[in-house]
Amino acid sequence: MKLKLIMALVNVEKTEVIQDAAREAGATGATVISSVRGEGLKQEKTFLGLDLEGQRDVLLFLVAQPRAREILETIARAGKFDEEPGSGIAFQINIEDAVGMGTQIPALMDEIEEEL
Repeated sequence: MKLKLIMALVNVEKTEVIQDAAREAGATGATVISSVRGEGLKQEKTFLGLDLEGQRDVLLFLVAQPRAREILETIARAGKFDEEPGSGIAFQINIEDAVGMGTQIPALMDEIEEEL
């Protein structure tokens, strides 16, 4: 089975919304890396040496290739990535091989077969 890794870098307050949207679109799970820092086009302001930037999370979704684009677009809509500057970004990467997914493969296959 061909897989894609979708990575979403989002403001912490959007993490749950993004996870829910991805699951509804066909993702079978997620890994969340919390409290990361990032910088966009404009450098964040500081006050007396303290960063005023909000916390960000990195969400990782390993998904079946046929569902990847739909999940990616759903994440973008749910997070309002194109409407709200600095709300987040998401992208997908081809996965050559993966192990440890024995319990998720049947669910992924069911999702794909429904579309055929």
